[in-house]
Amino acid sequence: MKDTITFIGNGNMALSIAQGLKETFNIEVVGRNMEKLAKFENSLGVKITKELYEDFDMTNKKVILCVKPANLQEVGLRLKGVADELYSVLAGASISSLKENIKAKNTVRTMPNLAASVGESMTTLTGDVVLQKEAEELFKAIGETLWLSSEKELDIATAVAGSGPAYLCLVHEALCDGAVKQGMKRAEAIKVANGLFKGFGKLIPTIHPALLKDGVMSPGGTTAAGYAALEKGNVRSSCINAIEEAYKVTQK
Repeated sequence: MKDTITFIGNGNMALSIAQGLKETFNIEVVGRNMEKLAKFENSLGVKITKELYEDFDMTNKKVILCVKPANLQEVGLRLKGVADELYSVLAGASISSLKENIKAKNTVRTMPNLAASVGESMTTLTGDVVLQKEAEELFKAIGETLWLSSEKELDIATAVAGSGPAYLCLVHEALCDGAVKQGMKRAEAIKVANGLFKGFGKLIPTIHPALLKDGVMSPGGTTAAGYAALEKGNVRSSCINAIEEAYKVTQK
């Protein structure tokens, strides 16, 4: 018999994680109205238990908190009982603020990303070490996990892996735009870029990026020309600044 995992919140992140966990857990979702919960169920493609905040008691539940960070206090006031395990995906919400607002025996901060829906999330975790093993096993169902020793490191990781899909979407779209500008059909440009991302994702864990870059950069070749254009556009500096600015938001 499957254990039950409870999602408080029914947004995109909750749906992505639930997609990764629906084969191994019964899914329970708590939200503001039944219409949105029904839409969540339809998108997930499996039967779920639907609960409203006003009627929900989380006593002894295994809970994944997926509400907006700004709504933490409001949601905490509406929840009853003490959860057995609390896993929060709220960017920037500290463990102390979570414990202040959500009653749970043990608390872990996590930062998955939207690749959870296809089992390829890079999820970082930190919090009460008594839950480390359970947390790693739980989130391995949706991809890779990494337990970090501090909340600062998790906030930095949030700026990389949590926000990273948006950065990579920008790169993907820009590469396709560049190909279209030079005369390639949009559909073909997208297919080529998709293949690039798929193959590179499997390759990059096996070799240092500097060595990989040097291996495809021939003297006076196409890669060298394109790479120089990226450097001229301060792409490296922009990426570094993006992490800094995203990290700053987690500290507010």
